[in-house]
Amino acid sequence: MRIRRTALAAAGLGLALVLAACGQNVAAPSAPAQSEAPAGGVKVGVILPETESSARWEGFDKPLLEEAMRAEGLDADIQNALGDEQKFSTLADSMIASGVKVLVIASISSESGSTVAAKAKAQGIPTIDYDRLNLGGSSDYYVSFDNEKVGQLQGEGLVQGLAAKGVANPQVIELEGAPTDNNATLFYNGQQRVLGPKYQAGEYKLVQSQKTEDWDSQIGGTLFEQILTGNGGKVDGVVAANDGLAGAVITVLTKYGLNGQVPVTGQDATPDGLQAILRGDQFMTVYKPIKQEAEAAAKLAAALAKGDTAAADALATDSVDDPQGNRQVKSVLLEPQLITRDNVKKVIDDGQVKGSEICVAETTAACQELGISAS
Repeated sequence: MRIRRTALAAAGLGLALVLAACGQNVAAPSAPAQSEAPAGGVKVGVILPETESSARWEGFDKPLLEEAMRAEGLDADIQNALGDEQKFSTLADSMIASGVKVLVIASISSESGSTVAAKAKAQGIPTIDYDRLNLGGSSDYYVSFDNEKVGQLQGEGLVQGLAAKGVANPQVIELEGAPTDNNATLFYNGQQRVLGPKYQAGEYKLVQSQKTEDWDSQIGGTLFEQILTGNGGKVDGVVAANDGLAGAVITVLTKYGLNGQVPVTGQDATPDGLQAILRGDQFMTVYKPIKQEAEAAAKLAAALAKGDTAAADALATDSVDDPQGNRQVKSVLLEPQLITRDNVKKVIDDGQVKGSEICVAETTAACQELGISAS
């Protein structure tokens, strides 16, 4: 599909407005407050990485972790490093000094996460890598989703979307996550399980695969537009590694009159991403039930806080390879789910997103058709 130049003038204002909405998941607060945990429980520290690339950390993970930790009788100090490596380290130092029994870390990078894990280990404090594995680190356990499966679902979703469009020999652009995030590498590996053979067989043409610094959607949008225009405005499908990047891609496609014509993947099942699916601008997302992840982390933390490694091992029945650390990390790996228009309701029924967050003026008809209540 080629750029329709006639759409440029009409899309100028729309581009600015959509960018404002597509940072994506803009619901995340810029300066999260320290969580209030119940007094009297065993103290556990939790550090979340940032708020800019996704609303999930403050909108989903934080409240769900608070609830899950409280249910396990833990006094959780949950704070966010706001994308600042130094703040991440300072928060960890403070938590270690305060006497936490377990440290749960969703790090900004493997380097900073590994440094924090080493500090905790030196003080006899077990650490859990949450959502992101720190390569070359020393954390005792890892809780996440099967991240290669996430990428595989993205690849399968793109194939479905392209088949629905009936595109022969499609040209594909891949917009990947941060080069410092091991999950981004795993997503890519999973995508290539599906797409790699198609590229090699000449069924699909890969225009370019581009990593995006810090998962920054504005950077991603700029990179995507450069690749698109450099390819003469030709693109038939886009692998976007999360809903934030998908939103930035959709902004560019809208600018050139291509939105709704080009299947775009995503991840995180955010309100913005689900709205885009209902509008027809995004083909799919990957739903990761964060409640399950939070509960698994809390149960693991509770076992480790008691010094019960046997109970922890019974929970962490999987393992993940850390090639930099030359070790296998005991893991809890949860199953992601592919979401398209037909099963968006699943995310609402599970309570991860409210119907009122996705049933807006542009999507009212789709919500009614799919039986999604806006209340």
